[in-house]
Amino acid sequence: MQKPVFTLLSIGANIGERFENIEKAIEYLSSSGVLTDIKSSSIYETEPVGYRNQPWFLNAVVSGYTTIPADLLMGIIKNIEEIIGRKKREKWHEREIDIDILLYGKLIYKDNNITIPHPRMHERRFVLVPAAEIVGEIVHPQSGKTINQLLNDCKDKSDVKKLEI
Repeated sequence: MQKPVFTLLSIGANIGERFENIEKAIEYLSSSGVLTDIKSSSIYETEPVGYRNQPWFLNAVVSGYTTIPADLLMGIIKNIEEIIGRKKREKWHEREIDIDILLYGKLIYKDNNITIPHPRMHERRFVLVPAAEIVGEIVHPQSGKTINQLLNDCKDKSDVKKLEI
């Protein structure tokens, strides 16, 4: 059995039942035992990045610990997305749910299916703002900077607003 590894995930949705789909994703990750000791950020409403002619997103970040190897975790995440109802679309386009692995311990890894740490997390306020809320002092294994420092250095000026529930 693998020792538990700190894991940071980003969860977003911009069509369908956005809020409910994010809640479902967190519940699946928790109830299945995929992640333990879960901490969730607030949910933020964020403007689209990349392809901008689409509805705004709801985004959150969750941290926790997993004993599942990163490549298998990616497969489980894709299954969760499918269960929640994600449809295949062009990159950067609308999605019912999107779950990305941001960090997996200090792992630096790349293959055809996954790159860890997430290659654009340091460029995206919709990731860094919620991540800083719950794990601002965690260090990015490539840059050596904390999440708070990455957010401070981030050039992205897109709108990221805490959702008032």
